[in-house]
Amino acid sequence: MMKPIFCFAIPFLQAICGCQSNQGKPELAAAAVSRQIENTDGATLVQRFQPPAGFVRPVLPANTFGHYLQNLPLKPADSPVHLYNGQLKARQSVHAAVVDMDTGDRDLQQCADAVMRLRAEHLFAQKQYDKIHFNLTNGFKMDYAKWRQGYRVRVDGNKTEWYATNSPSISYESFRQYLDFVFMYAGTLSLSKEMKSKQVKDLAIGDVFIQGGSPGHAVIVVDVAMKEVTGEKVFLLAQSYMPAQEIHVLVNPNEAGLSPWYSADFGEELVTPEWTFGLVMLKTF
Repeated sequence: MMKPIFCFAIPFLQAICGCQSNQGKPELAAAAVSRQIENTDGATLVQRFQPPAGFVRPVLPANTFGHYLQNLPLKPADSPVHLYNGQLKARQSVHAAVVDMDTGDRDLQQCADAVMRLRAEHLFAQKQYDKIHFNLTNGFKMDYAKWRQGYRVRVDGNKTEWYATNSPSISYESFRQYLDFVFMYAGTLSLSKEMKSKQVKDLAIGDVFIQGGSPGHAVIVVDVAMKEVTGEKVFLLAQSYMPAQEIHVLVNPNEAGLSPWYSADFGEELVTPEWTFGLVMLKTF
């Protein structure tokens, strides 16, 4: 199902709206996808990927977003990335691991949507329902707490409004329906506007590199490690893409010896396998 025009994320316009910026580049050389995986049987991100020598990852409280991301469940090592329809992603050289989380059966959970999904899943698990809200591309604020009360949203062109039903919706199934609605009418443009800019020197787990608009893309920082003496940082990134596909941990296409970790001292541009971000594109919730 195609996303509505006002959300600036229409699958059939991938050439101009999709996450295609680095698609024309050659497939990564075998050396570039070498992976620092010390435990291929590791079932979570923190178990699978060890920080580079000299770096230490923070130990975070169990109720934090950072802890949730560090402990994302992973599919077995060398699992391919699948699209929402079960087909394989065209480029299988861009990922170091696949997150074990459903994508849904519609072409909705793309790049910015995956970021929103992860944040919302964490807050839902913590029962922090009032904190789950995202803006649609037209600026309308979608509060999950209102959705739980049984309200729904009527869309007429670019006009949106709540209307009441008589059925409170507190199930996880209803929560996923809420997210699918958000995915339909939100995207990189809306998400980038509601997030706050941040300096790379302050990069933390849960931050997002995002370019809003058409084209646009977003990747999320899912782990960070640091040298205690110098403060030097490295980080892991995850993304979804177009068409909607499984969330996956990215390889580092530029530093085979460091991959899948990225150095926070990357200069003016952060080059990922399928997108290049400017230094000022780091944002946080």
